[in-house]
Amino acid sequence: MPANGKRRIPRKALAAAALAVTLALTAGACEDGDGDSGADDKQQQQESQAPEKDLALPEGIPDALKNLDLDKWRDGGWEDWAKEDWLRDAREFINPIIEDLWDPDRMWDAEQPPNRVDEDDVSEDQGVTDPEPAPVEAVEASTPYDESQPAAGKIFFDTPEGPMVCSGTVVADPANPGKSNLVATAGHCVHKGSEGGWWRNIIFVPSFNPEGKTVAELEAEQATEADIAPKGTFWAEEARTTDEWISEGKSQGGVGAPYDFAVMKVQPKDGGGQSLEEAVGAAVPVWFDAPAVKDVGDLTATGYPAAAPYDGGRLYSCTDAPGRLSIQASQPTMYRIGCTMTAGASGGGWTASNDGEEQLVSVTSIGPLQATWLAGPRLDKEAEAVFDEVSGG
Repeated sequence: MPANGKRRIPRKALAAAALAVTLALTAGACEDGDGDSGADDKQQQQESQAPEKDLALPEGIPDALKNLDLDKWRDGGWEDWAKEDWLRDAREFINPIIEDLWDPDRMWDAEQPPNRVDEDDVSEDQGVTDPEPAPVEAVEASTPYDESQPAAGKIFFDTPEGPMVCSGTVVADPANPGKSNLVATAGHCVHKGSEGGWWRNIIFVPSFNPEGKTVAELEAEQATEADIAPKGTFWAEEARTTDEWISEGKSQGGVGAPYDFAVMKVQPKDGGGQSLEEAVGAAVPVWFDAPAVKDVGDLTATGYPAAAPYDGGRLYSCTDAPGRLSIQASQPTMYRIGCTMTAGASGGGWTASNDGEEQLVSVTSIGPLQATWLAGPRLDKEAEAVFDEVSGG
């Protein structure tokens, strides 16, 4: 977590192999993990065993991608974060699968880019902000997570500062009923915003560590990828975030947080025929333009908090009646709830009851250093446009 102010919330990483160019837009930074940084322990990348046809870039791609050598990228070229080569525009997202990149050790070592909002940035005269909510103690999900919370999972990705983590949610795709490959998360979990470009080597691990074992227990058992990712590892094939996040999002000050939303379309690293939804047995419908605070009812935020007192390996949630948070009067007001979840929970889904069905209405974006509350964007027409770009494509 930053030394003071508010935090965004990601952590660490896993393994796989393939390519995808996408439409995308939102970015930001996340919270520190368990302190054992794996940023200096770069694992040697192996050449992908994907068929030769997978190595060709699609036609009609942006100029910035035309000279990309995918073999060099997989062999370590992705580690070049030179500003002039860091892809950032909406159609410049690529994420070739790199076999054996994300192993369990690398996952546990992931950290966060710095990201904070000072308390002075949030004031009553910047729009409608309700009194700060009382902290709500996060409650661990029942194990196994693949039965109690099958749509929840962890996102791992690489940044110039090393591997990081976030949380994410499998969401329903109306264009592919029962066979969704979509994951909702925060924009800052896929893109740095106005200060940079797309993160790299992004994967989603549904029901991460489903038995909720501690790091010590997993180390003692010499846990394998199959132990902590029994539902598989899914690489982002497409990613999209809002234009506002790409153009305005910052790692400090909370600028762009009301647009901090992203959707990924994923593919299994082993090329299996099952969709993500079929693999996990669940997908949460998205409720765009959900009611304002006074009418939406209680909200439940879910994620994998990683900063102390949590270790990033267990799934938690908080349920609270929401209040309003305005960071800038010119931007939409955010939902805010009391919650003690810390770094690593960024991007985790927020649900509300709609006609008796739990539906996604937001994702975790920011919270204070003291870990007493979380805030997330209300999913409006900008978020729906992002979703529609990825759905069914």
